[in-house]
Amino acid sequence: MTMNVLQAAVVTALIVVGSFFLAVGTIGLLRLPNVYNRLHATSKAATLGAASIFLAGFVYFDGQGSGLISLVGIVFLFLTAPTGAHMISRSARRMGIDFLPDVYWPRVIEIESEPVDEDAEE
Repeated sequence: MTMNVLQAAVVTALIVVGSFFLAVGTIGLLRLPNVYNRLHATSKAATLGAASIFLAGFVYFDGQGSGLISLVGIVFLFLTAPTGAHMISRSARRMGIDFLPDVYWPRVIEIESEPVDEDAEE
């Protein structure tokens, strides 16, 4: 299998971008103050980084065989990473782990409305 110059450049760029996002996610995991910030840094950056590297695999293998498996990996990643991050965040909140000061859990706003009488005349 031979790669042309454009294909090699795209694969290299995708791997560099993916490595950058994975490194940023790792730094965020080590440097941010609480579980919610760390979770955000790792889930977003790791999703973009891993998806870029999967996409590099797709380009490298010309979209055949292992390239298609890379696309399946991207779909799986985009379905599971946000779901996992959401579940970890809810579990941390239910365990009583507080946010940073002046940050609150969003509340559901209930709008009180009067029932609509369909038989009423205007």
